[in-house]
Amino acid sequence: MSEILTIFTAPKSFVDPHIINIQLNAIRSWKALGQEVSIVLIGNEEGIEQAANTIGTSYIPNVERNNQGTPLISSIFNLARNLNNSPLLAYVNADILLFQDFLETAKSIFKLESKFLIVGQRYDIEVHSRINFDNDWDKRIKLECTEIGSLHSRGGSDYFIFPRTTFIKIPDFAVGRAGWDNWMFYEARKNKWKTIDATSSIQIIHQNHDYSHLPGGQPHYRMPETNENVKLAGGRRTIFSLMDVNYEFHQGKLKKYPTNWKKFWREVEIFPLISLNSKTIAQIFFGLFHPKKAYLEFRKWLNTRND
Repeated sequence: MSEILTIFTAPKSFVDPHIINIQLNAIRSWKALGQEVSIVLIGNEEGIEQAANTIGTSYIPNVERNNQGTPLISSIFNLARNLNNSPLLAYVNADILLFQDFLETAKSIFKLESKFLIVGQRYDIEVHSRINFDNDWDKRIKLECTEIGSLHSRGGSDYFIFPRTTFIKIPDFAVGRAGWDNWMFYEARKNKWKTIDATSSIQIIHQNHDYSHLPGGQPHYRMPETNENVKLAGGRRTIFSLMDVNYEFHQGKLKKYPTNWKKFWREVEIFPLISLNSKTIAQIFFGLFHPKKAYLEFRKWLNTRND
C-alpha cells in the first residue's frame, strides 16, 4: 500500500525526561495511523535518530540552520517533500497526539479539493508518563481529555495538512519560534486555497510542557528569532490565525466558515492583503480598525529609527 500522507516534524532533543515521554507518545500515536502514513523525523538533535530507529520511522539528520543553529522551516519542508511521492503532507508539532480522524479527514477533503490548508484547535492535557498503546488506547486518552482536558484558544495551529502541490516556496523561518505558522494561514488565503478549520472533525491532544528547552527558558514569542520570522513573513499584518480561516469541515461536509460581525470586519480588514496584495492599504486599514495599536507601533518604529 502506497503512502497517502507524510507526517514530518523536527523534534526537540530527547534529553529532558518529560520531553522524551511526550515526544515518544506523540510519534507512536502517528505510527498507529497505519500503512497509509509515512513518518519522518528531521534534525540531528540528541536522541532523534534513536527514537526513529526505535519506533520505526524515517530519519533525516542534515537540515539547514540559521546563524543561531536553529533548523529552518524551508529546509524541513523540502526534506519531507522529497522523501516520497505521497499526495498529502502534514507538519505536526512533536508533542501532539493524533488519532484516525486525522487521516480520514485529510483523505475526505482531498477528494473534494486539490489545493487547501487544513488546520485546527488542540486540547491541552497533562501527561507525565509513557502511554500504553494496547487495544483501545485512543478511547482511553480521548475519555481522559473529555474529563480533564481544555480546548486551546483560537490562535495558531499545531498541525498543517496540505497537498504537495502547495507551499513549494517557504521563507527561511526558524522552527519553534512564533510567526511562521501564522504565515501559513496568510499564504493559503493569499493564494485562494481553501483554509479549513477541522477542529470539529479532528481531535488532537497537546501534552503540556514548559519552555525549559528554549534559551533562558523563555516562551518562543519573546525570542529575537521570532522577530526575524515576522520580518520574513512580511511584517505584522501577515500574522494570521485560526480566526482567518474561510471554510470549516464539519460532520463530513466542507462549507463556508460561519460569519458573525467580528468575522465580517476581520475579513474587511485583511481584504487588502489577500485580494489586493497591498501591504500599504493593509496598514491603512489596520490603523482604521486598531488606532491605538497602530499609534503604538508607529511610536516604536520612530524610536527604532532614532536609536
